[in-house]
Amino acid sequence: MKAIVVEGGAMRGIFAAGVLDRFIESDYFPFDFAIGVSAGTSNLVGYLAKQQKRSYNVITSLATSRSFFDPKRFLKGGSLVDVQWLVSQSEHSYPLNRNELFSTTPLWAAATNIETGQADYYNVTSDNIEMVLEATAALPIAYKQTPCFSGGCYADGGVADSIPVIEAYRRGAKEITVVLSHPLSYEMPESKSSWLVKRLLKKHPMIGQAMQERARRYNQSLDFIRNPPQDVTVRVIAPPESFSVKRLTMKQDVLNEGYQMGLEEGEKHLSSRKGVFGLTDENCHFCL
Repeated sequence: MKAIVVEGGAMRGIFAAGVLDRFIESDYFPFDFAIGVSAGTSNLVGYLAKQQKRSYNVITSLATSRSFFDPKRFLKGGSLVDVQWLVSQSEHSYPLNRNELFSTTPLWAAATNIETGQADYYNVTSDNIEMVLEATAALPIAYKQTPCFSGGCYADGGVADSIPVIEAYRRGAKEITVVLSHPLSYEMPESKSSWLVKRLLKKHPMIGQAMQERARRYNQSLDFIRNPPQDVTVRVIAPPESFSVKRLTMKQDVLNEGYQMGLEEGEKHLSSRKGVFGLTDENCHFCL
């Protein structure tokens, strides 16, 4: 089975938006299933709906607005980011082609269960899409609401499983394409303010614990990508070292540059799959 896994990373998702738009343009949909986290799920929704530039528009037009990101609101005790607004406004401004989205490739999204601190994986359907998109992107501390549905309450899926490549393997994928939000050289450092995080999350201690373990889990996923089991091929699409988009970058020129990098890296990946660079299924174990 073939799977695509897309990392989140808030505004860093502009890179994946470019990669997936290039895939749409080339009618490249070879995957048996997809798994996303946070912004990665939103990107995959646009990709599987075959709506080119939808994700780009959501990030550059909606996620940069004061209605979504408002530091003054946060200082007054509100949310720094209003995820529920972004989900509903995205559908209002750029309605999804649901017939296309739910016609072929199953989509799974990771959300962190606040009771266990572990990732739950939801199959995204027409009935739950709004709730899942909110839950998978519900950043602890920055988003004051706690989305609850299907018997659980959730925080951002990236807390427990930022790159669900191991989950893709557990679900039977033997060929996994991973779209990252950081250059390949990146490794997540251990948090230097874990005591503060635990204090801020005292109402949800298992989320605080998961935040402490996040770097270990993230780097464990990177290790799987770099050293996959013998029966698995992992292909990685990652931003170049010059990628300068941060989690909360709001500058249009920087976002546009990141999107262009995604388009270029997506094209490189497609070229490698076609053998343009002399690579084939047999000799390409770790294609960039």
